[in-house]
Amino acid sequence: MLTIRPGADEYGGFYGGYIARIGDGEWLARLEQQPDEYRVLLAGLDEARAAAPTAPGKWSVTDILGHVCDTERVFGFRLIWFARGAPSELPGFDQDAWVEAARRQPRTLADSLDEFAQVRQATLAMLRTVSDEDALRRGVANGNPITVRACGWMIAGHAQHHLDGLRALRLG
Repeated sequence: MLTIRPGADEYGGFYGGYIARIGDGEWLARLEQQPDEYRVLLAGLDEARAAAPTAPGKWSVTDILGHVCDTERVFGFRLIWFARGAPSELPGFDQDAWVEAARRQPRTLADSLDEFAQVRQATLAMLRTVSDEDALRRGVANGNPITVRACGWMIAGHAQHHLDGLRALRLG
């Protein structure tokens, strides 16, 4: 059930843009391939450029990678929380505050890419523990109704959103 695209009633409208970035039948492949795609795209980018804002007032490449990791952890927590039947609503998070907090411990581009690969491996391992029945469980996160399946698709779609954004910057 996780591999089947979630219906629009399974997530808040904002998240539809992430889910739309993943083609039918591509969900698992995207999850497996994205860490290598980030590595290939960012190969040869020097540390100074990776640490500099991509535009005035924007995040750096390392900020973006940290954000992708943090968001994957949040979406993954939501996924496992609801998959295991926990009834409580989960809060949202302020992405800008989290990026600012993460800047207090700077990371290299290589470390950021490694972290993303490790977070993704943990996500894939977690997804293997979700039954078809549990994939359809529902909860509320950030004030929006959501299914476990939608959380899985949001993970892939959010990472794709930022990968596509980095490609558009033509960093190479």
